[in-house]
Amino acid sequence: AVMGDGLTASAAFTGRVNLFAGIRGLCVVDRERLDRINRMDESITIATLPQFAPVEPRQMVATIKIIPFAAPESDLQLSEAVARQDAPRGVVRVAPFRPRKVGLVQTRLPGTKPTVLDKTGQVTAARLAPMGMAISRDRRCEHAAKTLAGEIRSMLAAGVELVLMVGASAITDRRDVLPEAIELAGGAVEHFGMPVDPGNLMLLGAVGEVPVLGLPGCARSPKLNGFDWVLQRIAADVPVTRADIMAMGLGGLLTEIPSRPLPRAQAAEPAPGAGAPKIAAIVLSGGQSRRMGARNKLLADIDGTPMVVRVVDAALASRADPVIVVTGHEREQVAAALGDRDVVLADNPAFAEGISTSLKAGLAAVPDGADGALICLGDMPLVSAELLNRLIAAYNPPEGRAIVVPTRAGKRGNPVLWDRRFFAEMQEVAGDVGARHLIGEHAVQVTEVETEDDAVLTDIDTPDALDGLARSGS
Repeated sequence: AVMGDGLTASAAFTGRVNLFAGIRGLCVVDRERLDRINRMDESITIATLPQFAPVEPRQMVATIKIIPFAAPESDLQLSEAVARQDAPRGVVRVAPFRPRKVGLVQTRLPGTKPTVLDKTGQVTAARLAPMGMAISRDRRCEHAAKTLAGEIRSMLAAGVELVLMVGASAITDRRDVLPEAIELAGGAVEHFGMPVDPGNLMLLGAVGEVPVLGLPGCARSPKLNGFDWVLQRIAADVPVTRADIMAMGLGGLLTEIPSRPLPRAQAAEPAPGAGAPKIAAIVLSGGQSRRMGARNKLLADIDGTPMVVRVVDAALASRADPVIVVTGHEREQVAAALGDRDVVLADNPAFAEGISTSLKAGLAAVPDGADGALICLGDMPLVSAELLNRLIAAYNPPEGRAIVVPTRAGKRGNPVLWDRRFFAEMQEVAGDVGARHLIGEHAVQVTEVETEDDAVLTDIDTPDALDGLARSGS
């Protein structure tokens, strides 16, 4: 009576029967009936795998045990009656994975490396394979809602039964590119976000009867995340609703479970009781300002305050700690302008060799306890403390957000937040270049934060730019 579809039974010994999966699928348990049976008599017990656990053929799914080898016949009859209430489905069953055509569409921005898209396709195909599914249509397009909507419609016309979308940047809200594309394609967004970490930024939608999912950034990794839970249910034709997703929070902290002992192979073991990330700010202010002529732009007056001081004050007002100021050219004047502000001064005697030397000097001053660092440019006086805090809030390596980049109208700017794991590579940079190229090499770890103004794109390199800033009243 307990045994539903997809199961076989085997008597282990007197008083026990084990149930095994006969097919590949999901373990589905009628929890209400299971609880009623287990509460009727302490001698009759049924133990199952967790709800919706994926199973393989011949894997044990449940065990039924009469603990003292005998139970009152009346209790046994009541238990059988409860188990038979929804016959023939039983209390426990295996919902089989159903092969279906899957469409994968990835959006891209200028600078998105094809190798990142290739790897995402490979990871997704490997994720689908155990459920008997395969990618039948693989497309790439610009990160624009209308273009993406056209790809969705094309996939549906080709008979795709499940559409998976991977955005070039993380989904931020229901008005973002991916949810807008679903609506433009004639569908609806059923739910955005989930109480599972990693996997918070998953989007559930549909066009007609076809599910359309917006994948979180962590889905580029083969590690378990919230998207897997939703994908498995869809593959087994088990309904997954808005309410189902909202109920996934209990057990939804996946970061430290045995199947995911670390979020990334390079990640450091978190300290006991670790809370908010510890992010340092490095203000690069050691350059010679050659394009400004004889004038040191970092000391230029902007509304009564030297430019570099405005940048440092924004860092000090943010959650970043400590604030490290790299000096070089006219170091005494820069230090004097900073006065008694609570900063760490890191001298760069090799400043004439280029910005890479200032970057190295700043990284060397980052304390061991810091998780990462914001690399701020001393000639970007419009960047606010609020923006720096937004970048820090977006930082979440387990979620695949180990490099945080601000953008304006799709164009990437500064400052950039880097996880500590990249410091060694950043220390290898040489010449008058920063670490910008590493963003492309580690695109799978990048998340973008769209901003409301041009502050992240405004650096003061020339006298005309400085005069323009003064005229604007900024």
